[in-house]
Amino acid sequence: MLITDAALVDGRVRDVKIEGERIAAVERGLTPAADERVIPADGRLLFPGAVDVHVHFREPGFSHKETWKTGSRSAAAGGVTTVVDQPNTDPATTTGEGFDAKATLAEASLVDYGINGGVTPDWDPDALFDRPIFALGEVFLADSTGEMGIDADRFADAVERARDAGVTVTVHAENADLFDESAIESLEDGADEGASVPMGRSAPADAWSAYRTAEAEIDAIQRAVGVAADADATVHLAHTSTPEGVDAAVDAGVTCEVTPHHLFLSREDLPRLGTFGRMNPPLRSEERRAALFERLADGTVDVVATDHAPHTVEEKTRSLLEAPSGVPGVETMLPLLLESVRQEQLELERVRDLVAATPAKVFDIPRKGKIEPGRDADLVLVDLDRPREIEAGALHSKAGWTPFEGLQGVFPELTVVRGTVVYTRDPETGAETFGPAVGRNVRVGE
Repeated sequence: MLITDAALVDGRVRDVKIEGERIAAVERGLTPAADERVIPADGRLLFPGAVDVHVHFREPGFSHKETWKTGSRSAAAGGVTTVVDQPNTDPATTTGEGFDAKATLAEASLVDYGINGGVTPDWDPDALFDRPIFALGEVFLADSTGEMGIDADRFADAVERARDAGVTVTVHAENADLFDESAIESLEDGADEGASVPMGRSAPADAWSAYRTAEAEIDAIQRAVGVAADADATVHLAHTSTPEGVDAAVDAGVTCEVTPHHLFLSREDLPRLGTFGRMNPPLRSEERRAALFERLADGTVDVVATDHAPHTVEEKTRSLLEAPSGVPGVETMLPLLLESVRQEQLELERVRDLVAATPAKVFDIPRKGKIEPGRDADLVLVDLDRPREIEAGALHSKAGWTPFEGLQGVFPELTVVRGTVVYTRDPETGAETFGPAVGRNVRVGE
């Protein structure tokens, strides 16, 4: 394959030649072979495939919410060519058998993937570390979907075991001792939780944010990085939702990720979202959201990852205490960030680093993250002059809804995974085509 006249993130216009699964050349004036497919970019942006290190594709056990096929289609349509799946499935990925069950299902993926191992009181670290796990985590320091929260002693043991195995630990940092029970006490007797709003029920709208406090996250981060420092282990902080949490990560010298929903939504959106805005950690104040975005733009934040956590509309329209936490987002991450480039809020190279180059570096996936000879041919072609409105009906997750409804995004016209076209969209007609399931575990054959 030869992609001609492509604009790269650094402003150069180059031809990109692909041989097999790898990028063979990035030059000007390349001549196609007789049997080579030529794709004219005509000055459109060619972006490295995004690496989303935090998704929940829900299989095994919850295929009514998402499957590896639907989740990976959503990823491909959003320009994500590598995903990392989290362990809170059924069975959980905490044993060798649990890993094997998930690995079999992951063969349906259109995009490359990693599979994280999880920690529970009955986990089997010896069997897990014998498998090609991507990392250990998301390790839950407070209960979330799947009830995998663990105590301090189990966390310290897990960190030491991961250190000995040379594996990074990703941490869901919330201290349940600092949750504000008074914020939800009035809801626990089953009383009416408020009138309907366009996307769900409000109870009041920000009760969940008031309950799972910012202080609970900040304290848990400080504790987690302290344990990691004592053990000389590598820790990465998942879905950091507060600027104070990001600052704590920087002070401790550990990496952190933030999500699109914490960057583009705040408690001010909860009257519209209702229970569809329930997530862990929750949405924060507009002031904290703006400060988090500032840290994104200035280089303080390391990674953007989605915490793609789909649930059905029926599940999310339950009461605030009954609705599950989580929102879909793997398809809208890169489009939202590219729209921020269009709005001159972010630099294009910064977006490249946040979703491709840095996650590939932090998690040691050397063939991903950049458009260079020798790297995997994971490529995304987009037209920055063609944004479109985000609509749930046009997305591909099984969830069937999005918290970003009505926002603008710049979506791919072409997505390539290791030299295979897995997604195309005609910008004129909107006609879409998906390619074959070529996804591969990035930890196999390293």
